[in-house]
Amino acid sequence: MQTMKRWEMNQTGRDALALNHVARPQPAADEVLVKVMAVALNHRDLMVIENGRGLPLRFPFTPGSDLSGCVVATGANVIRFVPGDEVISVFTPEWQDGPRPGNAREMSYRTLGGFYPGVLAEYVVMKESWLVRKPISLDHVQASTLPCATLTAWFALVERGNIQPGETVLIEGTGGVALAALQLARMKGARTLLVTRSSKCEQAKQWGADEVIDRQQDVVATVLSLTADRGVDHVLELVGGSHLGQSAAMAAVGGKIYLIGALAGFEVSSPLEPLLFKDLHIYGIGTGHRRALEDLCVAVDQQGFAPVIDQLYPLEALPAALAHLERGPSGKIIITMENKTIR
Repeated sequence: MQTMKRWEMNQTGRDALALNHVARPQPAADEVLVKVMAVALNHRDLMVIENGRGLPLRFPFTPGSDLSGCVVATGANVIRFVPGDEVISVFTPEWQDGPRPGNAREMSYRTLGGFYPGVLAEYVVMKESWLVRKPISLDHVQASTLPCATLTAWFALVERGNIQPGETVLIEGTGGVALAALQLARMKGARTLLVTRSSKCEQAKQWGADEVIDRQQDVVATVLSLTADRGVDHVLELVGGSHLGQSAAMAAVGGKIYLIGALAGFEVSSPLEPLLFKDLHIYGIGTGHRRALEDLCVAVDQQGFAPVIDQLYPLEALPAALAHLERGPSGKIIITMENKTIR
């Protein structure tokens, strides 16, 4: 029997994580066996590990959602992939295209590393529809950043926002979605304004932000000054809570606000006047579907994309990687199965 290593937990809490030797899975007729090459961590993974995040975890549970890897075997009915193909995972595998699954009463948020088992293992089996082809221009470490954080930014700015060259984008912070949005906005020829703490302002300039705003400043006044009172066309609302009101104040007439983060709380609020009298469009963004991920991969190969990577860790060092994630990285934290360093 062939075995492999896989992170598992029998209850929530970081202390419950164990790297176990288990039997290597075999693909069913509609499944693909993938050798995992890299897994990008998200802050969400930390929350799921610590408290379950209200999800119906099935123990023993494996965390992690964003993989890049190689197909090593396929089931008899698989037609989209063959051994040797390089693939990345679909974060919300049931959402293939069009409207999100679910209805008004029962909202659907069935993701890898949550409702479904995760990918922090040497091998995983998945249905073929849960995978897309990896961009050939990215290595596995870079490609692992696409399924959640980068797709979320893409779904906001491109799928929902139809961002155009010359438009302005306001980005709050330097987390995974924020940095992906910065790179995608630059790819699309937009002007970027990034808000961060003073210790990261210089680094944000190096990442390519056109304007960097110290969070200690009067952010609204600074944004309006930088845009000659026009405001910004796109606002990535990554804070939540009452911060929506600040986003509305900075948005241009007809501007678009994308609700993504909830660091300040899941109950959002804003004065009504700017929402009414600036004809603002507000979108809730919960990642995106498989077709959008495929579009993103094509754009990456055609237009170029350079994800910001902070640090690589081997599979065995997941606890250290989670501690780094908790401290607040400057870029993505990646678990890699290869003996690699950051280029």
